[in-house]
Order: sequence, then C-alpha cells, then structure tokens
Amino acid sequence: MTLSNEQDIEEYVLPDISKLSGSLAQRVYEALRQSILEMHLPPGTALKKQVICEQLGVSRSPVTEAITKLAGEGLVEVIPQSGSRVTRFSMPEIREGAFLREAIELAAVAKVAAERTEDQMTALTRNLRLQALCLEDNDEAGFFREDEHMHELIFAFTGYPKLNAIADTGWIQVNRARLLLLPLKGRAQSAYDEHKLIISAIRDKDPERARKAMQDHLSTLVVRLEPLSRERPDLFD
Repeated sequence: MTLSNEQDIEEYVLPDISKLSGSLAQRVYEALRQSILEMHLPPGTALKKQVICEQLGVSRSPVTEAITKLAGEGLVEVIPQSGSRVTRFSMPEIREGAFLREAIELAAVAKVAAERTEDQMTALTRNLRLQALCLEDNDEAGFFREDEHMHELIFAFTGYPKLNAIADTGWIQVNRARLLLLPLKGRAQSAYDEHKLIISAIRDKDPERARKAMQDHLSTLVVRLEPLSRERPDLFD
C-alpha cells in the first residue's frame, strides 16, 4: 500500500523548538502537532523525516517518536515501507467527536454557570475582550487561540482536572477542521457573538441558558463543515 494524492512539500512551517519545553522528542511532537492543528501542515501533507530533521536540527529518533505519537492521536497516517502523511479529515470522525464534545461541554458550562466565582468571571470576561481585540486586528489565528482558551477555562472551572484532556481526545479532528471556517466571511464575528451569549449566561448564573447557548455554538460547526467536505475533497477522505 502506498500514499496517494499527498501534498509533497520540501520545507515545512514549524515553530522554533528551542522555545518549547520538555524532552527533545516532546518538543518535536509539540512542534509538529501545533503545525498540524494550525493547518500549516494541511491534510495530505507528506511528512519527510529527513526534511524535518534538517529544519529542526535533530536526529531521526525524536522525529520517529513524535510521528508515532501523532499517529496514535489520529493526526498522522503511517504506512509501513511507504511513509507518513497528515491525515485527511473524515466527516464521520468529526461528527462523532462533536457528539462527544457536546455531551461533555454542555454539562461543564451548566456547572460553571451555577457555581462560578467572581475571579472566574473576571477571567472569562478578560478572554472575551481579547477575542474582540483579535477581531479588530483581523487576527484570525489569535482569535482561534483565544476561542480555544475560553473553552479550556470553562473546563478548568468545573474543578475536574482531567475533563479537558478527555474532551480534547474526541474534539481533536473538529478542532483542526474548524480552522477552515474562520476565513469564511463573518464566521469569526459569528463565533464571537455566540461566545458573548455563553459568557452572559454564566455571568447571570443561568445554567439552562448557558447550556442552550453552548449547544447552539457547538452545533454550527458540523453544519458548516458538511458543505466544505464537498467543496474541498482534497482535504477530506
């Protein structure tokens, strides 16, 4: 079996691993994972170990370890005796991940709305302001990071430290695919407006309204991705 229709790239967009923490293999993993999730390494990109080694200034061993770990997360497809590539999107996986994430996050936001502290509310309000600043600056990548951080804050405020990791496991493909939506005209602004309704419900300590606002926010992702899977078949299986 061989890799077909892969995107052959001679140089990758990778972060500086000297600014990352952990072992060498962990830093290589974080660099590749970040580039995949931020779509600098799009679906179908062939991952050439030698190119990665030269760019990052590392041996093959940490690169091999990092790719194996990414394959375990479903972000990389490894074909024996052929090579590896960034996995393409799969709508069945995206639907399943969205279903899992919604089940967890609706419970999380309701709990936070019922129990939130003033310090937690301050953190969420500050995050919302940063989202607005990113919109003003037309900084889509920055908005994406603050959007992700808002959801992380909500999980953290439940008091259950493992919750975000559990939700992220199912959400990883959706999280990667939703970057396709931000360049769409008005999508970032729509997401921000949805976030405001979520934060408003938490501020008012209204669990049911918070659940409804979060459900509306999450459900739009799969609906918007469905047509993209037909318009960009190069990115989807």
